[in-house]
Amino acid sequence: MWQVVSASLIGLGGLYIAALSVEVHRSMATSAYDFGLYDQGIWLLSRFHNPFVTLMGRNLFGDHTSFILIFLVPLYWVFNGTATLFVVQSLVIVAGAVPVFLYSRKRLESEAMATVFVAAYLMHPATVWIALENFHPDAFLGLFISTAMYGALEKKWRMYFISVALALTVKEDVALILVPLGLWVALRQHRRFGLLTVLVSFWYALIAVFGIQRGINGVTFRNTWRIPFGGVSGVVRTVFTDPLAMLSYLWSDSRPYYLLQLFVPVAMAFVFFPEVAAIAGLVIFTNIFSSFWYQYHIEYHYSFVVVPVLVMGTVFAIAKLQIKWRRILVALCAVCTLFSAYVWSPLPGARTRISYNGANHPMVVAAREALSKIPADAVVSAYHPLTAQLARRQRIYVFPVPFRRALYGVDVFAEGDVLPFANEITFVVLPTSMDEEMTKTWSEVSNQFTVSYANSWWVVYQRSG
Repeated sequence: MWQVVSASLIGLGGLYIAALSVEVHRSMATSAYDFGLYDQGIWLLSRFHNPFVTLMGRNLFGDHTSFILIFLVPLYWVFNGTATLFVVQSLVIVAGAVPVFLYSRKRLESEAMATVFVAAYLMHPATVWIALENFHPDAFLGLFISTAMYGALEKKWRMYFISVALALTVKEDVALILVPLGLWVALRQHRRFGLLTVLVSFWYALIAVFGIQRGINGVTFRNTWRIPFGGVSGVVRTVFTDPLAMLSYLWSDSRPYYLLQLFVPVAMAFVFFPEVAAIAGLVIFTNIFSSFWYQYHIEYHYSFVVVPVLVMGTVFAIAKLQIKWRRILVALCAVCTLFSAYVWSPLPGARTRISYNGANHPMVVAAREALSKIPADAVVSAYHPLTAQLARRQRIYVFPVPFRRALYGVDVFAEGDVLPFANEITFVVLPTSMDEEMTKTWSEVSNQFTVSYANSWWVVYQRSG
């Protein structure tokens, strides 16, 4: 019976997030960052082109070493719809619940208890939110990390190494979870296999950042601006000269609330034997230490990788307790899962909702009509939300690019200059109502274009002559 319940939760969860993410996309509520750039990059690969993503002005693999995306290329030979990535993302997210169930069932000797932790994984705010925050390769880590954890905990080494290898293809910073996992394996399970995991993960992270990304971009790490106190030297100086300032920083903004959102779904039950859950510690610390607002907010993809670790770490801890305490803590986890899902996860009937217009909203219908007027081979600059619908072409830019640089190139914060290929734009799509900055930029180049199509919401301009 409980296998059926768990399978139903996984199936319904996948169906819900797939349907909702596709509907959000059809409602023009996705963006160049972070859906359009992946859609364009994979489409270019599927047509055997250089995956230089014009939406951001970088090579797809210069942004992140997400080589897992290469495995999605064959899907672009079969499916034409732009919803493909959202369906794939939903499937790999919910698939991560399978290793959770298998491990929990064995360790707790109860399929009913295992079902609670399937729900804890699926309904965790970070799990639901990553499915609805455009598309991110990080979604694959739910499956790969939970499978690697299961392999390590149960000494299924072939499964473990395949999962670790796949996880390394997702992103360069996955070493933040794999190195601690390798250390735990070395200390508790198999010294040689654990040390091999640490060495390979650390080595690959260095190669990805200082070799691959530097070779593609010409620069190495592009996110040093996220380190507070002016960089590494400032952090070291602050720790020794003003430790209270460091503590105040870590307590500032909504960082403590973020930790609460991470831990409440599993009732913090991992604290009784925290060694497995501690594998997530480095990622969690990195998130709250960063000055980048998105990293310490549960609604963004930076948190998802720790979910399988916290859930399976909680199972590990509870399994070490007497049966009476197991039942109490599992029941408490069930209550906390439902509470956190109601308060923080955008699920049916929950307090938290996501806002979008709907695919049949007049603005959305008008946008689809306007976009249908643009030839498939045209070089286009478009209003930001529309670029996600136009990404499957060789050249597409987010207005005001290329008439004015903004979030384009290796230095994504460079802005202001006119890019040299501005005169190659053949179509521009803009809303009828623009802010002052957009209006100013357009007024400087509008004499080069004529109106090709217009409705009450959108205007399609074509280069004159």
